[in-house]
Amino acid sequence: MKKTRFLAAALLAALTFGLVACDPMNEQYNYNAYQRAVNETVKSQKKNNKVILLVAFGSTWQQAFDAFDATVDAYKKAFPSYDVFLSFSSAICINRAAAGENAADGAEVRNYYAPPFWLTAFAQKNVMYKEIVVQSLQVIPGEEYTRVINYIKDFANNANGDLDDDYLSSVILKLGVPLLQEENSDVKAVAQALDALYKNQASKDVVAFMGHGNPDSYDTYKANIRYTQLEEALQEINPHYFVGTVDMMENFKPHVYERMAEAGLNKGNLKVYLHPLMSIDGDHGHNDMAGDDLPEKFAGKSYTFADLMAEANEEGEVEDCSWKVFFGANGSGFTCNNSTMIEKGLLELPTIRQIWMNHTQNAINGEPLDYYHSKNPE
Repeated sequence: MKKTRFLAAALLAALTFGLVACDPMNEQYNYNAYQRAVNETVKSQKKNNKVILLVAFGSTWQQAFDAFDATVDAYKKAFPSYDVFLSFSSAICINRAAAGENAADGAEVRNYYAPPFWLTAFAQKNVMYKEIVVQSLQVIPGEEYTRVINYIKDFANNANGDLDDDYLSSVILKLGVPLLQEENSDVKAVAQALDALYKNQASKDVVAFMGHGNPDSYDTYKANIRYTQLEEALQEINPHYFVGTVDMMENFKPHVYERMAEAGLNKGNLKVYLHPLMSIDGDHGHNDMAGDDLPEKFAGKSYTFADLMAEANEEGEVEDCSWKVFFGANGSGFTCNNSTMIEKGLLELPTIRQIWMNHTQNAINGEPLDYYHSKNPE
């Protein structure tokens, strides 16, 4: 399921870039049109001399849009001397949100833009914010966080050569880190906040959080370890908590099940509550976690948990099968169905969102980034 959607997305991106490459005038028109739209938004909404740019991967689901809106509102309330804007780092999410991918399910058609457009708009004449704070809304300091850092570097170094060098040499740049940046402080804080929310479920049953993770070849900063550390921190509170991913080796849903079985939890028909460990409840939450997908060979037929486990690939993952279907299959020893889905992204949880906001405040209180004329600072 996950791999099929990834290949489809990659094909769409390749076709899109291929068409753009054949029509450079169209590419330039779109770029200029997007920049004008962001410029006008910033000019019309500018109230302060300082700004916070929230950077999310993106989504096309209305629930995610609502979570982003609520996050922007919370930031405006908490940081009244800053203007606040939100951007998507995923071109696919930007394009699909603008095309209304989930409009049939009630999602609005939304125009989001990539961080470089916003940073350029912040530097335009008659705007020129004195302080720019970029806050990553990533969960772990992995691949997507690296992209956030590179956006700031390109901006500070005037990568396109179209900004005022004098302004860039004087503007104050700050960077707010991801949710689980630090092992000791952040992991413990998130574990405590999650337990405060779900201790009732975990007291009798099992709560499993589904993160994203990075494939080994993209495990930037070795950030996948945060999922393991979070599970350990949660299990120090209650051994009924588990943390798995859709993209981290040896931490797919069958590996999570194995850890549950080793703890003897699959003996009493306990419920398994599933919860996205992602900033929003988007495609992964709706489909990989709470969807009804199962391997095609079982469509319309009876199957057991053992049948699903027999489909595990060389990495130990059972593809084209949602977490709900997997843990709820007959013979798993658990009950897992629509009633045990906790379909909330982390930004929808005020106590978790506050940890991101604490990182923003820490960035504001800290020293400015020194990326000017230093593409790869030590």
